[in-house]
Amino acid sequence: MISGAHMIIYSTDAEADRAFFRSVLRFPAIDAGEGWLIFALPPAEIAVHPAAETDSHEVYLMCEDIDATIQELKSHDVECSSVSDEGWGLLTHVSLPSGGSLGLYQPRHPLAHKAGAA
Repeated sequence: MISGAHMIIYSTDAEADRAFFRSVLRFPAIDAGEGWLIFALPPAEIAVHPAAETDSHEVYLMCEDIDATIQELKSHDVECSSVSDEGWGLLTHVSLPSGGSLGLYQPRHPLAHKAGAA
C-alpha cells in the first residue's frame, strides 16, 4: 500500500542546505527539474509518540558512532551541540548552513530496519 516516505525540511537558505546534504552528508540526489534536488535517504524508521497537539513532526538522522560522526562533521566545519544522554540514545543537534538544525543520535533502542520489520 505505501511505497515510501518523503520528508521536507523547510529552509531560509535551501541552496546552502541542499549543498550540505550533497557535499557533507553525501546523500545521492536526483534533479526533479530546474535544480530541485530530492535526496535518497539511508534506511529510515518512523515512531508515533503521544502528544497534546498533532501537527508537530521531527526529523532525526541516526548514526552508529556519534563521536566519530561529530568529528567527521567538524572536519567540514559543521557545528554540533553538546551530546546529551537521553537513555534511548546519545543526542546532538547539527547546525545547517541556513541556521536551522537537525537532530542526530546514536540509538540505544532496537532498530526496526535492522530487525526486518515489515
